[in-house]
Amino acid sequence: MPLRRALPALVRDPLGALVNFAEDADGDVVRLNLGSFRPYLVSHPEHLQRVLRDNVANYTRDGDGLLWRPVRRIVGDAILVAEGEIWESSRGALQPLFTAKRAETLVDRMAEAINEAVDEWLEPALAGRPIDGGAELTRIVLRTTMRVLFADRISVPDALRISAALDTVTTAMLPRLLMPAVPYAVPMPGDRRFRDAVRTIDEVVLPIIREARARPTDGDDIISTLCRPRADGSEPDEYAIRGDVVAMFSTATETTIALLSWLWPVLSSRPDVAERMTDEIERVVGAERVGREHLPQLRYGRMVLDEMLRLYPAGWMIPRTAVGDDMLGGVRIKAGGTVLVSPYVTQRMSTFWTDPALFDPERFAPELPRRRYRYSYFPFGGGPHQCLGQYLFLLEAQLIVSTVLSRYRFRLREPVDLTPRMGASLQPKQRAELILTPVERPVAS
Repeated sequence: MPLRRALPALVRDPLGALVNFAEDADGDVVRLNLGSFRPYLVSHPEHLQRVLRDNVANYTRDGDGLLWRPVRRIVGDAILVAEGEIWESSRGALQPLFTAKRAETLVDRMAEAINEAVDEWLEPALAGRPIDGGAELTRIVLRTTMRVLFADRISVPDALRISAALDTVTTAMLPRLLMPAVPYAVPMPGDRRFRDAVRTIDEVVLPIIREARARPTDGDDIISTLCRPRADGSEPDEYAIRGDVVAMFSTATETTIALLSWLWPVLSSRPDVAERMTDEIERVVGAERVGREHLPQLRYGRMVLDEMLRLYPAGWMIPRTAVGDDMLGGVRIKAGGTVLVSPYVTQRMSTFWTDPALFDPERFAPELPRRRYRYSYFPFGGGPHQCLGQYLFLLEAQLIVSTVLSRYRFRLREPVDLTPRMGASLQPKQRAELILTPVERPVAS
């Protein structure tokens, strides 16, 4: 893709440009000429499977790579960017906390925390005051995650500080992501905000880690687990623990927050989908509080979440660095080259999806045949680096959505633009202000 075409298109509309490049090539590998930086855009599911699973040893998350460097400045050599022994040590310590069996045991605690948070919406709803939909869902996610995964070692106010700092980081690092070849010695817009946000995160997280190390427990929360000696007997230092804590905080909260930020504008734009969801919730849950026993029956609600993950995957870009030469679809990938893998791109390609821009939960109806390509849909990544907490994430998201819609009907105070705001994760460009109406239920005689 020549510089004269690639660069202007990426500057105007980075996400749309990447989708168009992949579509025009019909899934073939595209090399983008961006001057001194010439990454390979890989979008075909068969090629993605080779990069993410079959030949994963050749495609690393190079912490010193141009696109990973901003992430490494946040989390250091953590599970999010590390490879080899460092990654295996952190993942091995955390894996038992995220098994499907353990996730099931956490559902009741999640439901309790979610209901407590949603109870607090009643007062503004009765008063007719609008609420900030994004901010309130953020509070629900943070309250739930801090209780279930962090044993309340991080308070909700402190979690809000970390979350706000991470939100700043995702936008402040964007210039570096778009122009990764610019040396760090050269100041760029967002650099100061980035440094201030990282400082805020350290001010919150490091004292908590020091306290946990000074008074170790046998707790099964993330911080207690990371502070213990690893399987090989090694003792991680506080900055290694800090990197993993921040990485796990981010993946355990920001993915859910990013996805649910689309809930209100998407349902507002598709009242037929919203009505079908609420009808299902009324039939399955009724006047009860949403709990573990209801989730398997809320099938359409799960289909809606799956479709939201297709159109708006939080982790929209997964860069890799080729260790050695390789062939993808007849194209030679040179050693040291950057490979761009994007769930957002592949999941919006008409080559693999019918009418891909349409929000259609029916794509995920359980009775439909399996998709032809495993990697035409991979919102949580794939291979050994697939997201640890995806099962827990889906349980939490379904609980939150079902609980909110079982208790309230909503309307947007004003329309919300569905154009994504680019950053490390994708969220709407503007927040949704909601007017809530409590669901009235007949009183039994």
